[in-house]
Amino acid sequence: MVLPDEERIFNPSRETRRILSQAKEIGPAAHQLCETLFAREGRVGQRKLWGIVGLTRRFPRRLIDTACERAIHEGVYSYKRILALTERLMTEALKALDAPLQAELPLTQDHPLIRSGDDYADLFTLGAQQSAQQPFINERSPL
Repeated sequence: MVLPDEERIFNPSRETRRILSQAKEIGPAAHQLCETLFAREGRVGQRKLWGIVGLTRRFPRRLIDTACERAIHEGVYSYKRILALTERLMTEALKALDAPLQAELPLTQDHPLIRSGDDYADLFTLGAQQSAQQPFINERSPL
C-alpha cells in the first residue's frame, strides 16, 4: 500500500526534488540557480529555493527566469537579488506598456525611410503613361 503524499512523514530529499521540479517549470535559468544554491548550501538553503519558486505568485515566470539568468551571470546567488531583479524587470515591462503608441507620436515628413514627393510624382506619371498606352478593355463585352 502506498501512502498519499499529504500523509507521509516529511522527507527533506523529497521536498528538495519538489522544489527543483517547480524551479524547472519556471525556466532553465531558475532551475540551474536553484540547483547551484542547493549544492552550495544544502537543506539550509531550501528557504531561498522556496522564496524563488514562490515568486511565481506575484510575477510572470519569464521575468523570474530572466532575473535568475542575470544573477547567474553576475555570480550573485541570493533570493533578495532575484527578487530585486524581478521587480526591476516588472517595472521596465510596465513602463514599456505605457510607452506612447505610434498614433500618439508626432507625424514627420522628413525621415530616411520616407521618399521625397518627387519620387512619388514620377511613379504616378509613369503609371499614367503606361495605362494611356494600353487599350481599355470592357470586361462586360465579349471579345
